[in-house]
Amino acid sequence: MTVQDKDFATLADALKAHTGRFTDKKFDWKAFPSNVGYDDLARAQMRYIGAGGSPKVGDTSTLKPEHFTLSLIYKEPGRYAACHSHEIEESFLIINGALIVGWEKDGEVVEVNLGPKDMILNAREIGHGFRVDGVEPVMMSISVDVGKPLPPVYHYHPKDCAPELARTFGAEPGKTLKFDPEGDHPLQKLMTKYVVRHSELETHWEDAGFTRKIYCGPGGVETDTCRKEMLGVPSRVGVKPFSRDVEDAFLVLEGSLIVGWEEDGETVEVELGPRDLVQTPAGRKHWFRNNGAGHATVWYVVGTAEPETVKFEAL
Repeated sequence: MTVQDKDFATLADALKAHTGRFTDKKFDWKAFPSNVGYDDLARAQMRYIGAGGSPKVGDTSTLKPEHFTLSLIYKEPGRYAACHSHEIEESFLIINGALIVGWEKDGEVVEVNLGPKDMILNAREIGHGFRVDGVEPVMMSISVDVGKPLPPVYHYHPKDCAPELARTFGAEPGKTLKFDPEGDHPLQKLMTKYVVRHSELETHWEDAGFTRKIYCGPGGVETDTCRKEMLGVPSRVGVKPFSRDVEDAFLVLEGSLIVGWEEDGETVEVELGPRDLVQTPAGRKHWFRNNGAGHATVWYVVGTAEPETVKFEAL
């Protein structure tokens, strides 16, 4: 059961139940039982939508997942995540710090270094792990593109192999290649299709006055699951109510954003700050507006990979 599995007396109550406040949540250092007893694997998870790759499906403070999960992961310098794979895509969006992500196949590994606002969509059934080699911790948003993912399958965990091999995601010395979009190795070529550099993305200006950088979906990484975008909303810019036939979620990264809901002529709003989130169910009329003095940067996840059909209209 989640906080949404009940009836609400008012529209305001429903919106509150679909809001995840950073200051109301706690990081869970025991979210991943496979890490217990291995200090080098330590990481903390903050769950917003669903349990993500964690088995903590009974967390009643999380929002109910439909087509995707969303959580924050905190990882300290020197720590790593053992090489594993999923049956579905999983995205890493870097918020702070620098993260090395490795993909493994047949004992060879390609590693890419990702910085703030860069993203990688980890492909289905591809072994992947990550490591913090920098001097500052990493905060990232992870989304698994299904409501209830299966448990990860571990390929090189320190309980099954030498810690040195686990730390390199399964690569023996000399078997690690750097990420190279022009590289000839099949794993380099494959990874190139799934790495997104924020600085290299085209900025699309909507007529309604805000910007979109498309990470996943038409115009971005090809996928058949969810669309993921970075929105830039200038001060005093907003859009009129719109609705979708799937759920969507706004996670504020910088600045502030007001999200509103409408039902039978009644309207309610909530203001989000950094690392606050609102998930809007399918069919609900909603809108967003930046009443702040500064620019708002927002991570936007939509529960379909289909092309955008909403025609955003300025307020």
